[in-house]
Amino acid sequence: MLARTAFLSKLIGLYCIIIALPMFAHKQGMVAVVTDLLHNPPLMFIVGLTVAAAGLAMVLGHNMWSGGALPVLVTAIGWATLIKGLLFLFLSPETESAVFLGGLHFEHPFYLYAAFSLLLGGYLTYGGFKSRAR
Repeated sequence: MLARTAFLSKLIGLYCIIIALPMFAHKQGMVAVVTDLLHNPPLMFIVGLTVAAAGLAMVLGHNMWSGGALPVLVTAIGWATLIKGLLFLFLSPETESAVFLGGLHFEHPFYLYAAFSLLLGGYLTYGGFKSRAR
């Protein structure tokens, strides 16, 4: 496995774990943060720029669609991050709210999203640290 795959796997995995833990601990606060963020167009623009830049960096630095589950998952997360950043930049605030709050029903399966983040983070972190990077 490439050293870049191991590094990104550890980075994304630990990030997912770090995000999931406060989600479990402070549901109402996290829902309020996301709701307020989606209703603040200037801040959403900054978030969109940051997320798009991170996604673009991952796509340009790690666009591998073969080599096992871990490299493909890291690549898919990079593409998903880039697409999410572009959506934040180009969708209107009303559409963003409708998609992320209404369409995904962020508040109702909240603990499911947190569990998914924790499991994904655990898998990526474990895979990144156990791999022998070349």
